[in-house]
Amino acid sequence: MLRSFTSVCTLLLSVLVSASLQAQTVSQPPASPPPAAPPKVGFAIIKTSQVAVPQALLVPGGDITRQVNSNFSAFLVKHHDDYLLFDTGLGEQINAQYQQGMPLWWRPFFTYDKPVVSARTQLDRAGMPPLQRVILSHSHWDHAGGVQDFPEARIGIAAAERPRLRAPSTGPGGTWASQVGADTIRWEELAFQPVPFMGYPESLDLYQDGSVVLVPMPGHTPGSLGLFVTTDSGRRYFFIGDAAWTLAALRQGEPKFWVAGKLVDGDAPRTQASLDKVRALMLADPDLVVIPAHDSTVQDALGYFPAWVR
Repeated sequence: MLRSFTSVCTLLLSVLVSASLQAQTVSQPPASPPPAAPPKVGFAIIKTSQVAVPQALLVPGGDITRQVNSNFSAFLVKHHDDYLLFDTGLGEQINAQYQQGMPLWWRPFFTYDKPVVSARTQLDRAGMPPLQRVILSHSHWDHAGGVQDFPEARIGIAAAERPRLRAPSTGPGGTWASQVGADTIRWEELAFQPVPFMGYPESLDLYQDGSVVLVPMPGHTPGSLGLFVTTDSGRRYFFIGDAAWTLAALRQGEPKFWVAGKLVDGDAPRTQASLDKVRALMLADPDLVVIPAHDSTVQDALGYFPAWVR
């Protein structure tokens, strides 16, 4: 009798232990899928900082009481085994640079959120090797702030931008000596070729396959340029620097808020011509994705580094 009772207890205990193990197995979360391989041709947006500003500053007719974010971003472009950075956003030395380059009376209107997480810092944390090439859409402080974070890289600029480097200035529309004045910077002047691309009479095909192509967009500064990237999906993206600050403003075809435009657009008629050309491209090719350098709405939708747009 005792032996039978013991056998029954052993059987019940085995059933309970087995059920408990099964329950633990079922409750385990599913294994995460392996990370997707990076694209052959694609890009990632590296947000270094942002600042909330009145919507009316970024969008004509916008609400002066509504705050929207304006990004300070760099754009990492991958072409097979090669990488380049288009703009740097704010860099590791921005706090000291800002103290030297931004006059006190403009600081309430042109500032940035802290802490800044530079593109170099984010790339180093991700284990990326040092970049060998950086290209600037133009030389304003919020696009060239990280130039000195990449001493290994050639820093590409349009030839028409070179005079701004030789005669730096201060303020929101300035090219700051603290960012571009070091003798150690390895400048590379980019020479456009008389090869039409996407309606632009000149272009520079960086990899000779039509996937990563620069075009001149003068106006905001003399040497402002834009970058077309056609990713693995076949979709084409157009990085337009500061020709317009937001896609919403671009769709309206309106210039920047007049005070801001006076401060930062070096040549208003040529800036408007560059804006009009982009707008015409959007109308002609609805699948074209236009990315203004500061547009948080567009960039939020695409996602941020280490995620890739492919």
